[in-house]
Amino acid sequence: MSDLIVGRRAVLESLRANRRRHMRLWVEGDAPHAASGAIAEILEIAAQRNLPTRYVKGGLFDKLSNDQANHQGVALESGDYPYVPLHEALRIPQQRGEMPFLLILDHLQDPQNVGTLIRTAEAMGVHAIIMPDRRAARVTPAVSNASAGAVEHMAVAQVTNLNQTIRQLKEDGVWIAGLEEDPAAVDLGSADLSGPLAIVVGSEGEGISRLTRESCDFLLRVPMSGEIQSLNASVAGSIALYLARQSRASV
Repeated sequence: MSDLIVGRRAVLESLRANRRRHMRLWVEGDAPHAASGAIAEILEIAAQRNLPTRYVKGGLFDKLSNDQANHQGVALESGDYPYVPLHEALRIPQQRGEMPFLLILDHLQDPQNVGTLIRTAEAMGVHAIIMPDRRAARVTPAVSNASAGAVEHMAVAQVTNLNQTIRQLKEDGVWIAGLEEDPAAVDLGSADLSGPLAIVVGSEGEGISRLTRESCDFLLRVPMSGEIQSLNASVAGSIALYLARQSRASV
């Protein structure tokens, strides 16, 4: 099996991370004599690794355009995304001498939301992302593109039983905070998020599942002052990750 990663940033970060097997690079147009920016760096890395590079007009890129893919004139044929085992993901904070900072995605379905959250998580210093292996979006080329390639640098673990994993984290001293639009939830602005922490973001339609909610140590909500009293999962999750980073930085 192989993935076709598209978009300049996603392709560049996949090459930089070098965690996948890369088979072929496709560039739209004629062979450039003076490429610049991301394309120039992509071509430089491809040349260093002797990665077969094809310059084409139409064909593949016409098809990608018809599929409404934001290809930006570059595509990278690669192996499947390299998920990491849970035990390896949980070792990362220990290896860095830091308190665990994790993101749990509870059956999110939309690749755009998943990609946006992964991009924020990588920028905020999250050590690993945990997601179910069923009834949830996988790390696809669309997710890589939506994350601007950030997922290529992230440790992502798929688990069969999310609630069992949460129990394991709690036994290891990690606090589980569920993000919910619940009047009884703790206001994000006043919550202490400085310790070992895993933030749970629920699915787009139903939020956090009942069993997962019951497994959380506490619930968090984003305070809102406007007429619109709800936020999309990736926006709310990004706010929570930022505030958690600020809380951890002040320790």
